[in-house]
Amino acid sequence: MRVCLVCYRGNPYSGGQGIYLFHLGQELARAGHEVEVIVGPPYPQPMDAWARVHRLPNLNLWGRYGRDAVPAERPLRLLAPGHLFEYAATRLRFFPEPLAFSLRAARCLGRILRRRRFDIIHDVQSLGYGMLAMRGFGIPMVTTVHHPLTIDRRESFARDRSLWEAYHTAVFYPVTMQGRVIRRLERVITASRRGMEAICTDFRVRPERMAIVPNGLDTDLFRNPGDCVRAEDTLLFVGNTDDVKKSAGHLLEAMRHLPGHVRLRIVDEGAPAKSLAPDAVARLGLGARVTFTGKLSTAELVREYSTCTLLVQPSLYEGFGLPAAEAMACETPVVATDVGAVREVVLPGTGRLVPAAQPAALAAAIGALLAAPDERAAMGRAGRAHMVARHAWPICAANTVAIYEQVLRGEPGGLGAAS
Repeated sequence: MRVCLVCYRGNPYSGGQGIYLFHLGQELARAGHEVEVIVGPPYPQPMDAWARVHRLPNLNLWGRYGRDAVPAERPLRLLAPGHLFEYAATRLRFFPEPLAFSLRAARCLGRILRRRRFDIIHDVQSLGYGMLAMRGFGIPMVTTVHHPLTIDRRESFARDRSLWEAYHTAVFYPVTMQGRVIRRLERVITASRRGMEAICTDFRVRPERMAIVPNGLDTDLFRNPGDCVRAEDTLLFVGNTDDVKKSAGHLLEAMRHLPGHVRLRIVDEGAPAKSLAPDAVARLGLGARVTFTGKLSTAELVREYSTCTLLVQPSLYEGFGLPAAEAMACETPVVATDVGAVREVVLPGTGRLVPAAQPAALAAAIGALLAAPDERAAMGRAGRAHMVARHAWPICAANTVAIYEQVLRGEPGGLGAAS
């Protein structure tokens, strides 16, 4: 099968879409499919050994104002129509990157199709209007959406304290565009039943256009190396602490309910790069109990997972819950909030789930597991087995190909598709 993957940000550190793009593409190629990738910056790690890669540049104008918005090298590039549009849109606080990328991708695809055809086009959460132009080429299109941006927008509105902040929220999230595009694609892939329900409700996608494919994980990379010694009473948090949805603040509040010898390691930068968690640590008097590791290599992260006592994921919403999955693959038990898709990742016997935004309940679950080493060990073994059986990337890729074949045969999707 000839597959074209399209993704507006390809680097793994730009979010889950970059990880998904790389590993899905790699597994498709290993299975014998021809893979071509159209991707925007920051670009993915090298994929050229097994895919044709088309890197579409932009000037990364979001958040850059004044002289910072003018390219130091060849500044007249700013006057090119696409760059000029992005410049004008970002001055008004719009986030034009998915739209601009999709239009560039449609033009790129048109050039490619002069030489070769594809069986299917697979968008990774771009959902820009350019996707509608791509449909004009007569090739079936699917998209993967980990969760609808309507969720992020609602949470942002709830935090806004002024009309100016509400304006920023209203124009930043391109939910109207994404809703119009997603309803016109042949299939929408998401990782969980809860994600499917949210997409159907918020974007008015018909259930027969949906398919569930649990997200993949590199279970060969994320595994306990065997030479790690588990630290006692050491919690681990992995995530962007300035992202309010990750709710690091609630975990820090929970630390006040736990004994003073319990320590927390946060895999993220501290001050001055980040502000919310460092400020909370100072305000709550937790400086002696909390460590910020900064950014880590994958090998370093695996060792963190393999030496901590528990992974804690206190999120307000998760479309998948990658840190929990990675920790489970490393035989580490998890305490997480029962939000989004987490219930479908952290199964009974692999960890404990608690209500979101309740630090006392979070602390109680953590304390109970800290006091139960045999239960933790059993959870670790069960979590590893679950990740290998359901979430290894070859399984994800095979389920995705099954969706492609379903689309090409003209069959409907629905709740049970590849779930």
